[in-house]
Amino acid sequence: MKLQELTKPWTAFNYAFLDESAKRELRRRILKAIAVPGYQVPYASREVPIARGWGTGGLQVTLTLLKPTSVVKVIDQGADDSVNASSIRKFVGRVGGAVETEDTMEATIIQSRHRIPEEKLREDQVLVLQVPNPEPLRPVQPDMSVAREMHGDADYGQLWLILYEQLVKSGRIMQGSSYPSMVNGRHVMTPSPIPRWDVPKLDQAAHLTILSAGREKRIFAVPPYTSVEPLVFDDVPYRVEDHQDKTCYRSQVTGFFMNELPQDDGSSKFELSDSHFGIKSIRNAEGEAVEIGETWYKNGRMD
Repeated sequence: MKLQELTKPWTAFNYAFLDESAKRELRRRILKAIAVPGYQVPYASREVPIARGWGTGGLQVTLTLLKPTSVVKVIDQGADDSVNASSIRKFVGRVGGAVETEDTMEATIIQSRHRIPEEKLREDQVLVLQVPNPEPLRPVQPDMSVAREMHGDADYGQLWLILYEQLVKSGRIMQGSSYPSMVNGRHVMTPSPIPRWDVPKLDQAAHLTILSAGREKRIFAVPPYTSVEPLVFDDVPYRVEDHQDKTCYRSQVTGFFMNELPQDDGSSKFELSDSHFGIKSIRNAEGEAVEIGETWYKNGRMD
């Protein structure tokens, strides 16, 4: 047998960049993750043309789900126009022929880093979250083999201890992002570095959420209409960021998650984190016919 007989004719790249065996493996892993909500499924993370830690896990899931009729939105901490979000969106459009959009209501696949859009997602939409560290037990158990046993035994006592220590030292739980949450009453997951504001959006949501860590080679999921409960004590309710009275200086919208912008005089301005939601709000205020979807929060509080 000659080496030439083992090679295939050169092609630029496969549809959606990943080879078919990689996509088949990822689909099988996604199905297992959906069948066991919150359980971390290992997978062979492939190389993609961005650096590890910049969304390789989310990109692989997006490319696996991609089809020519897909409409793809990519956001980075709420912004559609960041370098990372724009580059990923253009790459997906180029290798898959998908339609690119910045509108949450138009998208069928939404890939996000650190945020969930303010507008409610529908059953026909898939949210793909990039995850840098998928293991909630890592702060208390650096040995991953032991951590797997703890997940198998549902032994999460040390996570409760961390939250209790924060409460005793600071008078409140200080976990600002990646808040440990119980999925379907069984597995505790870290829901990406999304802020506490976004965690309640996952509970009983109509859409499928897939969380993928390319560097750590782990994938897990929250199926539609599945319970996601932040770990809280009975007498200390879960609290989100207090943005009820914050107003976006651009769109004049109040009661949504804001970015604080320090000013030279020591004061601060606030800007909507969900950039395109702010753009639609401005266009709507100017009289344009813009479809603004129903939001999870109203006046800083969940429905």
